[in-house]
Amino acid sequence: MRPTSMASVIHKTLKATSLLQLLTRLTHTQQSFALFTATAAQSMDPGTTQRVFQLKLDPLTGNSEWVVIEEEEEEGFSQNYQKPLLATTSYLDMLNDSRRNRAFREAIDKTITKPCHVLDIGAGTGLLSMMAARAMGSGDSTRDTGSKGIITACESYLPMAKLMKKVLRLNGMERKINVIIKRSDELKVGTDIPSRADVLVSEILDSELLGEGLIPTLQHAHDMLLVEDPLTVPYRATTYGQLVESTFLWKLHDLHNNEAKASDGIRLVSPGLNTNLRIKSQQYAMHCDAIREEIKLLSEPFKIFEFDFWKRPDSHGENEMCIKATDDGKVHAVVSWWTLQLDRDGTIFYSTAPRWINSSLARNSSDAAQGSVDWCDHWKQCVWFVPGKGMSVFKDEEVHLHAVHTETSISYNLKNQVPSSENIHYGSCAGDLELKLSPERIAVYGDREWRVSILTAIGNALQERVNSLCMVADDSVFLPLLVAHLSEKSHVISLFPGLRQKGIKDTHQKQVDLLIGEPFYYGNEGMLPWQNLRFWKDRTMLDSLLSRDALLIPCKGILKACAMSLPGPVDIYLHRKRFPCLPFFVWQCGEFKELSEIFTVMEFDFSELIRLRHGKVQVKFSQPGICHGFALWIDWVMDSENSIMVSTGPDKRYWKQGVRLLPTPITVGTYGSRNVGECCSAVLEASFDPSNGELIVVPNFS
Repeated sequence: MRPTSMASVIHKTLKATSLLQLLTRLTHTQQSFALFTATAAQSMDPGTTQRVFQLKLDPLTGNSEWVVIEEEEEEGFSQNYQKPLLATTSYLDMLNDSRRNRAFREAIDKTITKPCHVLDIGAGTGLLSMMAARAMGSGDSTRDTGSKGIITACESYLPMAKLMKKVLRLNGMERKINVIIKRSDELKVGTDIPSRADVLVSEILDSELLGEGLIPTLQHAHDMLLVEDPLTVPYRATTYGQLVESTFLWKLHDLHNNEAKASDGIRLVSPGLNTNLRIKSQQYAMHCDAIREEIKLLSEPFKIFEFDFWKRPDSHGENEMCIKATDDGKVHAVVSWWTLQLDRDGTIFYSTAPRWINSSLARNSSDAAQGSVDWCDHWKQCVWFVPGKGMSVFKDEEVHLHAVHTETSISYNLKNQVPSSENIHYGSCAGDLELKLSPERIAVYGDREWRVSILTAIGNALQERVNSLCMVADDSVFLPLLVAHLSEKSHVISLFPGLRQKGIKDTHQKQVDLLIGEPFYYGNEGMLPWQNLRFWKDRTMLDSLLSRDALLIPCKGILKACAMSLPGPVDIYLHRKRFPCLPFFVWQCGEFKELSEIFTVMEFDFSELIRLRHGKVQVKFSQPGICHGFALWIDWVMDSENSIMVSTGPDKRYWKQGVRLLPTPITVGTYGSRNVGECCSAVLEASFDPSNGELIVVPNFS
């Protein structure tokens, strides 16, 4: 059988929803899957009820709904939306970053030496504002400053602003700091603040540095809110980069050349054609320390851009760099990071550099000497992928790198890159047919082991069906092509979001005898692994359309777990009443240690309609250590013989796991040990609620 390409299937009309329609519609429906948050206050007057309107995605249906969060409700969330605010944002890890907090405190103490007007933009929990208050003596009743300073904390996100007010009240500073719930570019001197501010303190940075609007925020602040030549903390930010070779990073974007190695004949990216599938051309945040052993450094670190907080930045900048290769190899990516100079004198620094960088660019040397390793997920390094197979270089060869920054992003171009004939498939595409996927999804589609598993399971199923009606329940691009490749007589319906009702009507009264899914949903990329049990919800909804002997692929989901030792403090949970599971790439989260064997918590049988499930299992620890929580994931059983399984565990690096942290770390020993203070076993209970897709996990130690 000749290879099946996307192009050939696009021009072949399927008797149900065509792939052309599918791709066209998906391009326009992807954006609706994003989680958007909007806030509005009914009234800012004291004594009146404030409400937050938040758009929430239902993982089991793909639909979104607005939920109203009342001011009086505990933790700022309603009973219908019970995830704690801090636990679902990067604030949790950021507040636990002792190096960051210490560096900002030292710089603020050094910068603010007398009463003045301090503006904190993006104040969050109010930590920097409280540091400024203490530096001025506003938070110390025993210190006589002779006059009073002004501290304005600007925070536009209402739930966070409300939390900040509680934090200030608990610290006795609610009267020392003026909280304004507005965007900084909405502030008016003379209305919101009495005068221009003398000092700016802020931390509106992401892993790329610019993604949270640093440049436009600073531009407006210098134009409208700050005095001339203000003091700022931070004082300056500098971005750095390094050329690297890494097969792992290459697999995250080069689907064309990975598919060329596959023997299944399926081609999502056709040679010589502009690609329909690719990742977005941007930098991607990643903990690169976790793949240090798989990275070959091909250059010394080089400076890319410098941004001064104390003066108005430009919206656009370019930099031409000539970089000398330090070794022979193939440049697959540019790894980048940033370093903050927090004080004007240049004595206090903080950096997101990977640990292989020397101490002059990396984090505080005293921390490095102590070997401290935190588990943090708020700032990472960034990776920019070199298109195609990468660029071959020889030691001492000069590589010309062109860097461009806009108001919100940084991009690169290697001037002496591979010839265009080798990477023509990375060019622009016809708008309606262009589909941009995450790097992890691209890597999955190019993964030989994954493709063999899926092909074998569906190939075996199609052998039992003649003229089958196959329905693809998720947003897979690979599966419709695979079915068309394996069986020319099969009819395929793809139930992408937005096409579900159309697809159901196009069955022409014929029953579906093969329901398949990867399962993987575009809208769930940032969600927990069991929320892909939406496949079970779809199977239940489609029950009346399925034949009595319909085959389901996958046929079962197995919730797996493992007790973990995870570096870094989790003290922020000590005073919380609820402990949710958080989505993480566990392999990126530092040096973790498995303390138990992998065990099964519960199973989800897709031959049944979706229902409440409960699991309870005793955990026997196989390694001594400090248990910080449990990693959980789903293994998908693809056939009824249980012979083909697709795992999404920590050793499979293209999927996120759910991490259930404990309120306090617990010392554990091997099962049967009798050491004082050690737990040798635990009981893990889990309940799955089919009405909302939530999984409640409760560990009990003994």
